[in-house]
Amino acid sequence: MGKTAMDEFQFGEGIEFLILCTAQLYSRMLNAALAPYGITLRQAQVIFWLAYEGKPLPQQGLATRMHLEPPTLVGILDRMERDGWISRQDCPGDRRKKMIQLEPQVESIWRKIVAAALSVRAQATKGFGPGDLERFKKLLSTFDLNMLTTVPNLALPIGDQIKGADVQGRAAAGG
Repeated sequence: MGKTAMDEFQFGEGIEFLILCTAQLYSRMLNAALAPYGITLRQAQVIFWLAYEGKPLPQQGLATRMHLEPPTLVGILDRMERDGWISRQDCPGDRRKKMIQLEPQVESIWRKIVAAALSVRAQATKGFGPGDLERFKKLLSTFDLNMLTTVPNLALPIGDQIKGADVQGRAAAGG
């Protein structure tokens, strides 16, 4: 059998496969670090987004941020509400929408999430030299910004976390 188009792609020369595999591995490591606390990665993400935004979020907006279909998020929220970590309130302007907010008792859960995240980060960045982590974060932010200016309707992965980034301005100016 002769060479195919798949044979011509050099996996070792690109970053596509590496980025996808690294993201999956990091997620699995974080999920494993959270497991002893009885917390799932998805629950941690819900808490993260609500803490990051600093206000209640509509259920649909939370699903978008987490890159989940809304019905998938419902089961996660049901368990979190049952455990007293979050509450759902009717949206003042549209009673069909539910606003999700953190409950005060989630503070102790948050401390466990942070401890797990810091442990995974320490493992993942072992061997980084001085300045490597900051350089790595800057490169990833540039990578994100480049993709977002190419397809500006994509939701930012962390709101407007790319400090100083003017996604709309760069997109309008052609990059």
